[in-house]
Amino acid sequence: MLFQRSEANPILTAADVPYPCNSVFNPGAARVGEETILLVRIEDLRGMSQLHVARSLDGVSDWRFDPEPLLRSDGDHYPEEIWGCEDPRLTWLPEREEWAIAYTAYSRRGPLVSLATSRDFRSVHRLGPVMPPEDKDAALFPRRFGGRWAMIHRPSPLRGGAHMWISFSPDLHHWGDHTLLLEARDGAWWDAGKIGLGPPPLETAEGWLVLYHGVRTTADGPIYRVGLALLDLEDPRILLHRTDEWVFGPRRPMRSAATSAGSCSLAAGSSTRRPTGCSSTTAPRTPWSASRPPASATFSQASETRRRPAPARTCPIGEGPAVARRRAPEVLSWVDAAPIAARSSTSPVRNR
Repeated sequence: MLFQRSEANPILTAADVPYPCNSVFNPGAARVGEETILLVRIEDLRGMSQLHVARSLDGVSDWRFDPEPLLRSDGDHYPEEIWGCEDPRLTWLPEREEWAIAYTAYSRRGPLVSLATSRDFRSVHRLGPVMPPEDKDAALFPRRFGGRWAMIHRPSPLRGGAHMWISFSPDLHHWGDHTLLLEARDGAWWDAGKIGLGPPPLETAEGWLVLYHGVRTTADGPIYRVGLALLDLEDPRILLHRTDEWVFGPRRPMRSAATSAGSCSLAAGSSTRRPTGCSSTTAPRTPWSASRPPASATFSQASETRRRPAPARTCPIGEGPAVARRRAPEVLSWVDAAPIAARSSTSPVRNR
């Protein structure tokens, strides 16, 4: 077992929000000073979502909400947000000494990726749209590669599967060199047809650990489960390993979509990592697929290897149909884990 659910789950529900709302879910998380903050997606009674800040000293209980949203949709000035702001992912950028917020702006032409920055989650600076619709599930890497920032995202094409891509930018505004990174599998696989990034990539000594969700369509609706992939440290376009079986999945109705990891714990039902302020990271002893490619393999080589998988060595731990699509935030922690010398991609040095 790689993860252990907190007995306090769910740690936040719509009943905890001090103003009328329909649901609270998909938070991004960070440790700022002595506080854990959740940048929470709250859907109001119109069906529109805004991003609100909740604060806690222990990251589990006694959440306090700021009186106003940090990111409120403003269609007059930011028309790409006319139908809401959704699903933030937070990455600490040591070079800039600020947090990057990758979120979904819901435009008239569909969801797209927008970026914003903040130092304290009390004020925010919008950088604006960086990917056209339809595109979402985006997060930045915490450092540059060859002088350029990198971002994982998930376009949704009119034809074919929805796969994860990586793109590069010199300034966080202009993005290019779009490269297919991780493909949704075909057929009966648990991650066939559509996949997407969970938390931002986590830097470890062995590579960038990526938790991603795969979507299995069933008669009861979609089931979201979590798998793992490992990218090369210096060239994240290179896929080193990918698990064949999922490592985390729903067990109860409130868990019916993607979970995500923090440096020492998870916010299940969130799309972003919940850092815990640890100076080092524990990563699971992952039984990578027996069909894993050599470390020097490019994405195309890794993909060809996965099309002829040997029996997987992972052990699925979550079963059950998807019942509800709205997820309350929860906390989980790594168990059965071996320490790997690493630094968290979202924990700022100044807060350690």
